[in-house]
Amino acid sequence: MSALISFKQVSVNLGGLSVLRDVSLDVESGETVVLLGRSGSGKTTALKLVNRLLLPSAGHVVVEGTSTTAWDPIRLRRRAGYVMQEGGLFPHLTVAQNIGLVPRLLGWAPGDIRKRVDELLVQVELPPDKFLERYPRHLSGGQRQRVGIARALAADPPMLLFDEPFGALDPVTRFELQRQFLRLRREYGKTSLFVTHDVREALRLGTRIALLANGGIDCVASPAEFLRASSPEVHTFLAGLDLIEKEVDRDVL
Repeated sequence: MSALISFKQVSVNLGGLSVLRDVSLDVESGETVVLLGRSGSGKTTALKLVNRLLLPSAGHVVVEGTSTTAWDPIRLRRRAGYVMQEGGLFPHLTVAQNIGLVPRLLGWAPGDIRKRVDELLVQVELPPDKFLERYPRHLSGGQRQRVGIARALAADPPMLLFDEPFGALDPVTRFELQRQFLRLRREYGKTSLFVTHDVREALRLGTRIALLANGGIDCVASPAEFLRASSPEVHTFLAGLDLIEKEVDRDVL
């Protein structure tokens, strides 16, 4: 495998604060790297560097062999499907228009756009005949996220960026969308960078987990390796997981 995304000794200073410091990380083609960490650890900042919403203060972020500083920003962003909390849908556009937006900007024929929209709605388990003409305000939170994922996939970009996409959802819907994410990953084989502060989600979805702490990378490991890691920050996250389970057991008993 070859790295589709590379962070090379990247640092970011914002408003006089050091948000990221000397971060180096490769994201290989076809894998899902989860950026896990506490609030303020630099996860979302790292994500925004990939599609040039931010530029590094030092070091380089390289996408498909080219530094983001050398990419045309619009072209780069069309190479990266982006999913955030609540889907980030345009409220004045229908589901079909939201999903078909980037293909339309790329000059796809209307018939090809409609075919792609229908195909993706089926993939995210939203029947086209019921959802094509709905507006985001007529959708539940989980349905908006499904449309957001479909929109991210619409132009078949090589990479997907997820910024805590399931964080605002109830636990049942969140679990269902995690299951769907895993199925879509098998179906499309996309390279994904996925931000979360939920260690359960990281362990379930990541092929590798990059744990951020104090602006740097504390640990990079597969889920199985993460569970055995000796880092105190890893132990803090896993202890929190154990604490939740013990609290549930206590409440049930």
